[in-house]
Amino acid sequence: MVDFFIKELRDIQISELVSSGQIIVGLDVGDKTVGVSVSDRSLYIATGITTLERKGYVGDFKKLAEILAPYKVGLIVFGWPVQMNGQPGSQCEKVLNFIKEFAEYFPNDYAKWDERLSTRAVESIMINADISRKKRKKVIDKGAATYILQGVLDFLNRGRHL
Repeated sequence: MVDFFIKELRDIQISELVSSGQIIVGLDVGDKTVGVSVSDRSLYIATGITTLERKGYVGDFKKLAEILAPYKVGLIVFGWPVQMNGQPGSQCEKVLNFIKEFAEYFPNDYAKWDERLSTRAVESIMINADISRKKRKKVIDKGAATYILQGVLDFLNRGRHL
Protein backbone atom coordinates (compact mmCIF):
# COMPACT_ATOMS: atom_id res chain seq x y z
CA MET A 1 0.00 0.00 0.00
CA VAL A 2 1.34 3.40 -0.98
CA ASP A 3 1.54 6.05 1.70
CA PHE A 4 -0.51 9.09 0.91
CA PHE A 5 -1.16 12.41 2.53
CA ILE A 6 -4.36 14.41 2.54
CA LYS A 7 -3.40 18.08 2.48
CA GLU A 8 -5.26 20.83 4.21
CA LEU A 9 -6.67 23.22 1.61
CA ARG A 10 -5.25 26.20 3.47
CA ASP A 11 -1.78 24.77 2.69
CA ILE A 12 -2.35 24.66 -1.07
CA GLN A 13 -0.34 27.22 -3.01
CA ILE A 14 -2.74 28.17 -5.78
CA SER A 15 -0.10 30.33 -7.49
CA GLU A 16 2.16 27.28 -7.90
CA LEU A 17 -0.64 25.29 -9.51
CA VAL A 18 -1.54 28.13 -11.88
CA SER A 19 2.07 28.88 -12.87
CA SER A 20 2.69 25.22 -13.70
CA GLY A 21 -0.56 24.90 -15.69
CA GLN A 22 -2.02 22.31 -13.33
CA ILE A 23 -5.71 21.84 -12.64
CA ILE A 24 -7.74 20.55 -9.72
CA VAL A 25 -10.01 17.53 -10.04
CA GLY A 26 -13.11 17.09 -7.90
CA LEU A 27 -14.46 13.61 -7.16
CA ASP A 28 -17.76 12.77 -5.51
CA VAL A 29 -17.34 9.10 -4.56
CA GLY A 30 -20.49 7.11 -3.90
CA ASP A 31 -21.27 3.42 -3.56
CA LYS A 32 -22.50 3.12 -7.16
CA THR A 33 -21.02 6.12 -8.98
CA VAL A 34 -18.19 8.64 -8.98
CA GLY A 35 -18.92 12.19 -10.11
CA VAL A 36 -15.95 13.82 -11.85
CA SER A 37 -15.25 17.52 -12.35
CA VAL A 38 -12.21 19.55 -13.37
CA SER A 39 -11.12 23.14 -12.96
CA ASP A 40 -9.94 25.43 -15.69
CA ARG A 41 -6.20 26.24 -15.72
CA SER A 42 -6.78 29.59 -14.03
CA LEU A 43 -8.46 27.70 -11.16
CA TYR A 44 -11.61 29.80 -11.12
CA ILE A 45 -14.27 27.62 -12.77
CA ALA A 46 -15.32 24.01 -12.13
CA THR A 47 -16.83 21.97 -14.95
CA GLY A 48 -18.53 18.61 -14.65
CA ILE A 49 -17.00 15.92 -16.84
CA THR A 50 -18.92 12.71 -16.21
CA THR A 51 -20.57 10.33 -13.81
CA LEU A 52 -18.67 7.07 -13.72
CA GLU A 53 -20.53 3.85 -12.92
CA ARG A 54 -18.54 1.98 -10.25
CA LYS A 55 -17.13 -1.40 -11.39
CA GLY A 56 -14.69 -2.11 -8.56
CA TYR A 57 -11.43 -0.36 -7.76
CA VAL A 58 -9.40 -1.60 -10.74
CA GLY A 59 -12.13 -0.83 -13.27
CA ASP A 60 -12.87 2.52 -11.62
CA PHE A 61 -9.22 3.56 -11.67
CA LYS A 62 -8.66 2.50 -15.28
CA LYS A 63 -11.66 4.57 -16.36
CA LEU A 64 -10.56 7.54 -14.25
CA ALA A 65 -7.09 7.30 -15.79
CA GLU A 66 -8.66 7.54 -19.26
CA ILE A 67 -10.85 10.47 -18.24
CA LEU A 68 -8.03 12.41 -16.57
CA ALA A 69 -5.28 11.61 -19.12
CA PRO A 70 -5.72 14.87 -21.10
CA TYR A 71 -5.28 17.00 -17.95
CA LYS A 72 -2.25 18.09 -15.98
CA VAL A 73 -3.62 17.26 -12.54
CA GLY A 74 -2.04 19.06 -9.59
CA LEU A 75 -4.56 18.26 -6.87
CA ILE A 76 -7.47 15.89 -6.44
CA VAL A 77 -10.21 16.92 -4.03
CA PHE A 78 -12.60 14.33 -2.65
CA GLY A 79 -16.03 15.17 -1.34
CA TRP A 80 -15.93 14.31 2.38
CA PRO A 81 -19.36 13.03 3.42
CA VAL A 82 -19.51 14.02 7.06
CA GLN A 83 -22.75 13.70 8.97
CA MET A 84 -24.89 16.76 9.64
CA ASN A 85 -23.30 17.11 13.10
CA GLY A 86 -19.86 17.35 11.45
CA GLN A 87 -18.68 13.95 12.59
CA PRO A 88 -17.27 11.42 10.13
CA GLY A 89 -19.66 8.58 9.41
CA SER A 90 -19.51 5.26 7.60
CA GLN A 91 -19.41 6.96 4.18
CA CYS A 92 -16.22 8.80 5.20
CA GLU A 93 -14.59 5.44 5.87
CA LYS A 94 -15.63 4.24 2.41
CA VAL A 95 -14.18 7.36 0.78
CA LEU A 96 -10.97 6.99 2.79
CA ASN A 97 -10.65 3.37 1.62
CA PHE A 98 -11.20 4.56 -1.97
CA ILE A 99 -8.44 7.16 -1.54
CA LYS A 100 -6.04 4.56 -0.12
CA GLU A 101 -6.51 2.34 -3.16
CA PHE A 102 -6.60 5.33 -5.52
CA ALA A 103 -3.15 6.45 -4.29
CA GLU A 104 -1.67 3.27 -5.79
CA TYR A 105 -2.71 4.47 -9.26
CA PHE A 106 -2.61 8.25 -8.92
CA PRO A 107 0.36 9.61 -6.96
CA ASN A 108 -1.09 13.12 -6.67
CA ASP A 109 -1.73 15.52 -3.85
CA TYR A 110 -5.12 14.99 -2.24
CA ALA A 111 -7.48 17.11 -0.20
CA LYS A 112 -11.01 16.67 1.10
CA TRP A 113 -13.95 19.06 1.17
CA ASP A 114 -17.03 18.92 3.36
CA GLU A 115 -19.77 17.90 0.95
CA ARG A 116 -22.76 18.13 3.28
CA LEU A 117 -25.90 18.90 1.30
CA SER A 118 -24.04 19.22 -2.03
CA THR A 119 -26.25 16.65 -3.76
CA ARG A 120 -29.36 18.25 -2.30
CA ALA A 121 -28.25 21.71 -3.48
CA VAL A 122 -27.59 20.44 -7.01
CA GLU A 123 -30.89 18.58 -7.08
CA SER A 124 -32.71 21.74 -5.98
CA ILE A 125 -31.07 23.72 -8.81
CA MET A 126 -32.09 21.03 -11.30
CA ILE A 127 -35.67 20.93 -10.04
CA ASN A 128 -35.89 24.72 -10.34
CA ALA A 129 -34.56 24.39 -13.90
CA ASP A 130 -37.39 21.92 -14.58
CA ILE A 131 -35.04 19.04 -15.38
CA SER A 132 -36.85 15.70 -15.33
CA ARG A 133 -36.18 13.16 -12.60
CA LYS A 134 -34.77 10.74 -15.20
CA LYS A 135 -32.27 13.32 -16.50
CA ARG A 136 -31.37 14.44 -12.96
CA LYS A 137 -30.50 10.88 -12.00
CA LYS A 138 -27.96 10.67 -14.84
CA VAL A 139 -26.09 13.86 -13.95
CA ILE A 140 -26.61 14.45 -10.23
CA ASP A 141 -23.23 13.03 -9.17
CA LYS A 142 -21.35 14.97 -11.84
CA GLY A 143 -23.22 18.05 -10.64
CA ALA A 144 -22.29 17.33 -7.02
CA ALA A 145 -18.62 16.92 -7.97
CA THR A 146 -18.80 20.27 -9.77
CA TYR A 147 -20.52 21.92 -6.80
CA ILE A 148 -17.84 20.54 -4.44
CA LEU A 149 -14.97 21.65 -6.67
CA GLN A 150 -16.44 25.12 -7.19
CA GLY A 151 -16.59 25.50 -3.39
CA VAL A 152 -12.91 24.55 -3.21
CA LEU A 153 -11.97 26.99 -5.97
CA ASP A 154 -13.93 29.80 -4.31
CA PHE A 155 -12.18 29.04 -1.01
CA LEU A 156 -8.71 28.98 -2.59
CA ASN A 157 -9.36 32.18 -4.54
CA ARG A 158 -10.48 34.32 -1.61
CA GLY A 159 -8.31 37.39 -1.74
CA ARG A 160 -6.77 36.48 -5.09
CA HIS A 161 -7.09 39.14 -7.75
CA LEU A 162 -8.36 38.44 -11.27
